[in-house]
This record gives sequence, structure tokens and C-alpha cells, in this order.
Amino acid sequence: MTAHTTARSAAHPNPHDAPYGTHGARDPFSPLGTHETHGTHGTHETHGADDTHSTHDTHNAHGTPHTGGTPDAREPEGGAVREASRVGALIRGHRLRIGMTQRELADLSTISVRAIRDLEQGKARRPRPDTVRLMAEALRLGPRARAALEAAAQQGRPGGQGWWTEPPAPPTALHAILGRDAEAGLLERELGSGAERLAHVVGLAGVGKTRLALEVADRLHRAGTPVLWHAFPGATADYLTSGEGTVSARAAAAAARLWTAADPASAVRAAHGPGGGGGDPEGAEAVSALAELLGDRAALLVLDGAPEDPPRFGLLTALLRACPGLRLLVTSDRPWEIPGERIFLLSPPAVPAEGTVDRAAPAVRVFLDHARRVRPGFGATSADLERTAWICRRLDGHPGALAAAASWLVLCDLDALCRSLDADPAAHLDHLGGGEGTGRLRAALDALTDRLTPGARSLLEALCAGGGPDDEFTLTGITALTGRDLPSSGRLLRELLISGAVRAAHEGDGSRFRVLGLVRTACRARAVGSVSAAS
Repeated sequence: MTAHTTARSAAHPNPHDAPYGTHGARDPFSPLGTHETHGTHGTHETHGADDTHSTHDTHNAHGTPHTGGTPDAREPEGGAVREASRVGALIRGHRLRIGMTQRELADLSTISVRAIRDLEQGKARRPRPDTVRLMAEALRLGPRARAALEAAAQQGRPGGQGWWTEPPAPPTALHAILGRDAEAGLLERELGSGAERLAHVVGLAGVGKTRLALEVADRLHRAGTPVLWHAFPGATADYLTSGEGTVSARAAAAAARLWTAADPASAVRAAHGPGGGGGDPEGAEAVSALAELLGDRAALLVLDGAPEDPPRFGLLTALLRACPGLRLLVTSDRPWEIPGERIFLLSPPAVPAEGTVDRAAPAVRVFLDHARRVRPGFGATSADLERTAWICRRLDGHPGALAAAASWLVLCDLDALCRSLDADPAAHLDHLGGGEGTGRLRAALDALTDRLTPGARSLLEALCAGGGPDDEFTLTGITALTGRDLPSSGRLLRELLISGAVRAAHEGDGSRFRVLGLVRTACRARAVGSVSAAS
């Protein structure tokens, strides 16, 4: 049975306790309508003797302000000219008519100067209703002018079927997905229903995270959900891209900037501060661009091979506030451990039990699929199936390891491959076909212990030092081995599970755990290397 573990940040065990989708305090980056709590404004403004403005509004028959001419719909910016939106032109016209500066309008409306400037210059075209209301109150608009502003803002919001001619599609997978129907179905339901807004698939390199994300994205797209896909540098692109359309390209560029900080200090403030990195124009522009692009519509944004360091939390929160229909599906080797993150640990597929041969076992199907690309008709005999089942157990059912091992059948027969893997299961981790991603699993295994905390590292080394590849243990056994209390032992075991070093089997009589054979081999090789270096 495929074992996968789900976990959440201890700070927010329930996704609905997370700040996504909440309202109230305005994120300082976003001009998109979340606003801070403010006191009641007076109905007049006090000016000095040289700064007195009329407190009434003058309109023509259509409810638009008299500005001494049509408001300039083109605003110079850094030597370039940007076409202003209708709502931006109206705001600017009303503001200039009464002689108000952007700073004065910001003070009265509690909307930031940057947000006002972005609206007037056409960078932002879809203010939320609360933003429009605050603007109208600060500008003292009459009923018809207010209605015109609200109508212009509504027209600027993406929505309906006319925003794109066809919903953006995910890339096309090159190979069938095998043995992952339960995992794909669960993520499809959680993201499709909105029960989860940030699902993070983690696991060892080569375990199939990208392939699972492709399957979930394809299912949601076939159900009518637009899918935007962004692969970070270093991600293994084992698929055919659907083309870099304007929508996908803009989404990818904006998503990548969620990790870009003006300087290290602002990155630290952004990651931990409630404002999410206030004062970072680049981050604000990323949120604004994605929010303008997506609006209120349902959409899935896949971030494949995302950085291990989380994005700036305040920007991520602002984005999910501004785009209530947006869902994020992330793949990477390690979780971010942030509030609202649904951690989905992807373990290798199930392998046949010792002494059994099951052609339908997911791991067996994976190996046979790859072996038949090298040797058509492979697996027709019972001896082939017996050796295949043994290889699957030896390599923990890991899809990347099975694919690499199968590639060696072009040079040797199955019996020779089994003998080589029996001597060293890590001997054939490099795919003979080369290509992108080759060597990632070996590198991940070598670096695994370095990423663990000292306590988890010591526990893994102790587990690998004794016993065989099929030895199982329980949480009670961990407490006895470490001498720690139950909560401390549980946290260490969770860390090993999340890292991919350990897999779980939840049976009727309780949960049992086992260190992956590949991890055990790498850990022992590391220990031998350390002894040799010391001597």
C-alpha cells in the first residue's frame, strides 16, 4: 500500500485558520482592495488659507467630472507611455479637478500612494469594491459620478468567458501515470473544491512529484479550470509545454518575483513581518500583475520545482486575498512549513510483499513500462516477473531509481542486473539515457543527512547502523532508542518522514516505519567515508 503522510504547520493546523482569504488589515503591497481598518472620516477637509478647495462636485449630464477637458488617458512613466484605464482616468480627473495631490487622496482614503499611482497610470485596472468606495468618499463624488466610477472599475475586472478564448492548459505528460490514482484523486478534490488553497507535494528527487502535478492539473483543466504552469530553473521538464502564451508567460514572470527581494534585510522582514515585506515595489508589482490577470475567477497556478526557501509570506497572503479563486499546487523536495500549507508527502509506490509476485503492483508496473522501452516483450515469463519484484523491493519502488535501473537492460540481462543491485543498490542510479535530471537522486541521497537537524541526523544514523533493509520500527521503538519523550521522538520521526528517508505503513494493528534501502546504503557509505577520512 502506498503510504503518504499529510501534515500542517503547527501554527495553523486548520487551513481555514490561515490568513488566506481574510479581510481587514490592508496588505501594504496590494492596490487591489484589501484595506486597513480606519476611523470615520469627516465630511469636510480643513485647508490653509492658500489651499482651499471647493467641497461640492460638478458633473455633466453623464455624471463625469468637468476637468477643463478630457482627462489625459496616457500617463508618462520613466520615458515610456502607458495606456491608462477608464477607472484610472476618472480617478485622476476627479482628483485634479479639486486640486488634490495623490498624497492627500491617500491620506483621506487610506489607500496607499502607490496604489493610487498604479490605478492612474494603468498598472492596476481592477480595484475591489471597497477600494472604489473609499476613493469615492475621499473625492466627495455625487451619486452619478460614483456610479460611473463603479461601472468603470467593474469593466476593468477580468471575468466571464471573454477574458481568454480558451483556458490555459498544463503541459502534456510524456508517459502514463501508474499507481497514483488515489493521490491524484485526493489532490484534485481538495484543490477543485477550494478546501485547500496551497498544496505542497514534497518527496525525494525522482519520486514522481512533477508527474503527479501534471495529472492533477490535467484533471482540473478538463473540468474547466484554467491552469498556469511555471517551472523554476533546475526543475526536470519531462513533458511537452503547451506553448508560452501571454497569460501563462505573465503569470510565470509574476510568480517568480514572489521570491525576489530588494535586499536580504527586506527579505527577512518580508518572511516574518505581518505586512509581508512592505516597501518592496517589485513584490507589490508581482501581486498586482497576478491579481489583475486572474481577478476573481477560479484558476490553478502550478509552481514546479519551487525553491526550498518559501516566498515572502506577506506577498503570498496578499495574492491569495486578491485572487479568491486561485489555488496553488507546488512541488519541491522539502516543505516550506508556513501557515496554511497543506504538506503532501509523496512516497514511492507500493512494492510486492516479500515472496510474492504481483504484476499489478504499482512499482512493478513502473519497472515493466520502462523495461519494455528497452526490450519489447519484456516480463513475459514468470522468472522475469520474480526478478522484477525483487528489483522493486531492492530499490524501494522509487520510480526514478527503477527507470534508471531499467535503462541498463540495454547492456545486460535481468539476472546480471539483479546481481549488481544485490551488491550495491546505488550502482545503477544514473540513467544511461542521460538527459535532464540525471544524477539528481544520487545527489539528493548524498545531501539528505546534511539537511536534517542534529537530532534527526543522529536518529537516522542509528537506524541505519543496525538491522537490514526490511527492518521495521515503531514510534515506541524510537522513544526507546533515543531516550526522549514521546513528543520529541514524534517530531524527529516526522522530520525523517518529510525528508523522504523513511516510509510509513499504516496497517490495522498500528503504524510501522522503515528506512528506505537507498537511504540506508547512502548513509552507511557516508559513515565509511567519514571513518576513512578521519584515519
